[in-house]
Amino acid sequence: MPRLIVALIRHGDYQQRPDTPSAHQPFPLSPLGEQQARQAGVEIAEFAADLGLTLCPSLDCSSLLRAWQTAHILADSLPGNTDYTLHSTMALAERSVGIAANLTTADIESLLAQDPRCDTPPENWKSNSHYCLPLPGAESLMTAGQRVAQHLRQRTAEPVATDTLKVFVGHGAALRHAAFHLGVLSEAQIPQLSMFHARPIYLEKTERGWQHIAGDWKQRGGEAYND
Repeated sequence: MPRLIVALIRHGDYQQRPDTPSAHQPFPLSPLGEQQARQAGVEIAEFAADLGLTLCPSLDCSSLLRAWQTAHILADSLPGNTDYTLHSTMALAERSVGIAANLTTADIESLLAQDPRCDTPPENWKSNSHYCLPLPGAESLMTAGQRVAQHLRQRTAEPVATDTLKVFVGHGAALRHAAFHLGVLSEAQIPQLSMFHARPIYLEKTERGWQHIAGDWKQRGGEAYND
């Protein structure tokens, strides 16, 4: 049976608004992020060549600008004459904080305090995998990961004719939680790990389930989940 491997890629560095837990920020990649995206294309091409993998010509990416830019630059950096296309979807987006999008942490906590329907959130609410802000449109990190995992399953459901590598560009927290739903990470590992900007994590779909075969997770240093 031909091998099917996916590259999970967190977007490159971007012009992130400080102390703002919404990961739906609309800002573009920084110059460093553009450089990281180009290097990702080189690394993916080398990995595919070493394993004799055919690169799938369709790259899936989050619709958020920084992920779309990462995928676009990455695709342009791949060798050969293949016309790569981007499948842009909010199914790969980061966890939504709903109507609190792009407000600061202090603003969000102040709004909750003024709403008699809302309990005080836990101190670790930004990184708590199961907590969901009591606001319209908000998701928990686990729910976001489940959404991403479902997209990965759907897009890899069809068998491949040759050993294949398919690229998915998204966001660190949602991808880590998706890895949990795919059985690659335990729940205890999620808060211990992060992802490097534009550095692939390679998973292989096998008859026994999904397996992590290459690429290094980043050890977390206490930073907030705002990927």
